[in-house]
Amino acid sequence: MRILIVGPSWVGDMVMAQTLFQCLKTRHPDCVIDVLAPEWSRPLLERMPEVRAALSFPLGHGALELATRRRIGKSMAGQYDQAILLPNSLKSALVPFFAGIPVRTGWRGEFRYGLLSDVRTLDKERYPLMIERFMALAYERDALLIQPYPRPRLCIEAASREAALAKFGLSLDRPVLALCPGAEFGESKRWPSEHYAAVAEARIREGWQVWLFGSKNDHAVGEEIRSRLIPGLREESVNLSGATSLAEAIDLLSCADAVVSNDSGLMHVAAALDRPLVAVYGSTSPGFTPPLADQVEVVRLGIECSPCFDRTCRFGHYNCLRLLEPGAVTEALGRLSVQPLEVIE
Repeated sequence: MRILIVGPSWVGDMVMAQTLFQCLKTRHPDCVIDVLAPEWSRPLLERMPEVRAALSFPLGHGALELATRRRIGKSMAGQYDQAILLPNSLKSALVPFFAGIPVRTGWRGEFRYGLLSDVRTLDKERYPLMIERFMALAYERDALLIQPYPRPRLCIEAASREAALAKFGLSLDRPVLALCPGAEFGESKRWPSEHYAAVAEARIREGWQVWLFGSKNDHAVGEEIRSRLIPGLREESVNLSGATSLAEAIDLLSCADAVVSNDSGLMHVAAALDRPLVAVYGSTSPGFTPPLADQVEVVRLGIECSPCFDRTCRFGHYNCLRLLEPGAVTEALGRLSVQPLEVIE
């Protein structure tokens, strides 16, 4: 069976999509899975053993460009038995339709009935978790999901990890605390930099080193965190935000002995690497997209106005994060135990 997955457009969602791939492999052990997704997602997909090929989708998020979608679809004609669409948009259904894939499965959304041959109606109470909504598309409608739920697991190759360490001159002679202080969604997901700095300082004083991860948009907040460390301690930290590729970030994050992260794509990457993780939640809820790993501590205040799921605080105070003291995260770190990462030689 040949299956084309139309993948999501966010890092965390792509990580969680691996649960669908795992379910498909359980149901059809010999199936072939290709994923059509933005080029940035290739490093994630290449680290998922269930995926045969990552097919780069050249259009940006939100672009229609009907002729290009038709051309891509026609180029895939006759290659797949089923397409499974993870986005709910009309645009995401066009390529499988133009490809003439006989079974086109997806949730109802954006008036795309004619483009899908297997339209599902989402029961949010039955499937409160995003992974459940992904996994359900692997089965016949109303079928029971397998238990226990599979968890995303990214595979790391030793040579790739060593190359990343060498490129950035990093050493594993001391325990590594990885900080992921960014969040593409918006300010309402970002724990304050001064709180991150307090956690970093506490760990550095205990003999750890601190690596900061994120996109180029997170470089400034990484520098702000480092600037709050006193000279002598600051040298024990390195800001990798915007300096690494996603592939390098994944490989380096796999070296971490502990991770502190906002609710972000890198949080899900850390969980998929099975790193001991403290996940800080403010405006969002772990009840929808929790990190899926054994060693996880979720820290949140749960004040009356959260979760609001707004990008910016409607009241302007950001109390759900600002009032969450560093001590709560430091205590959560203390409850985690370090686990070795499985590395492919």
